[in-house]
Amino acid sequence: MTVGVLARGGWLPLVLFLGFALVPWLAGDGFMVSLVGRVMIFALVALSLDLILGVGGLASLGHAAFIGIGAYAVGIGTAHDVYEGLVTIPLGLLAAGLFALVTGAISLRTRGVYFIMITLAFGQMAFFTATSLSVYGGDDGLTLWGRTELAGQRWLEDDITLYYTILGCLLGSFLLLRAVVRSRFGRVLQATRQNPARVAALGLEPFRYRLTAYVIAGMLASLGGMLLANHTEFVSPAYMTWQRSGELIVMVVLGGMGTLSGAILGAVSFMLLEEYLAEITQHWRLIFGPLLILVVLYARGGLARFLGAGGDA
Repeated sequence: MTVGVLARGGWLPLVLFLGFALVPWLAGDGFMVSLVGRVMIFALVALSLDLILGVGGLASLGHAAFIGIGAYAVGIGTAHDVYEGLVTIPLGLLAAGLFALVTGAISLRTRGVYFIMITLAFGQMAFFTATSLSVYGGDDGLTLWGRTELAGQRWLEDDITLYYTILGCLLGSFLLLRAVVRSRFGRVLQATRQNPARVAALGLEPFRYRLTAYVIAGMLASLGGMLLANHTEFVSPAYMTWQRSGELIVMVVLGGMGTLSGAILGAVSFMLLEEYLAEITQHWRLIFGPLLILVVLYARGGLARFLGAGGDA
């Protein structure tokens, strides 16, 4: 049975997570640990986007707003000397869930390019709201004077502990979404992407499934935002820009839409290429753009399927 899973592409998540786990042991300096920690955070957010984009067929240009909501939950808490994660983490998840519920209930009344534009509008609304919070830094952002505490313990002050906390959150999110996608809910969600009218004819309401997926994705993305705030010890409205949402879509497309490990692989590829190309030129996107086109043309279905590893979801 294990051999069959590996043959269907289950080897890719094993390789990815094993590689992540070994980085602190193999890295020669703290820079690599910090870089891969950031990569894993955006892999988590890309994973959440893949639920609605790759599985549900919903292209959102406002997904980065949830990163900002999670980050500001931590930042605003520290501004008021509230460092306890048992307080800030549930509040961040709740805020993101409510935002996703309200905006999703409106956005999902539309389809196609209209859905893209209305999610872009809500994302920009969140961005400009953050820039207007002058008491919390406004455009300049907000510096955190300490990382989140867990049950009164400051474990996350240690960079290696934070790194493995990020890895644990990424692994937990991957396993959760894999269970969701393989469940009856996930099968219906995939069906709504292919033929929502037929789903409705079967007595199921596509809107409810899509909205539920939208809320789950938003809450997981906000978890990524909370980790990012602790990782950088800084919160900024720049986390919420539509350009960041576009980059998340590129990560999912690059790795392979609908393949959960593909979203992680896409984030790893995008972030590491960005880091490498940025050292060559500040116009690194002029190089990255043609590379992405080549992937779309010659690696149909993304890198995961190109490698024969699209069977984990």
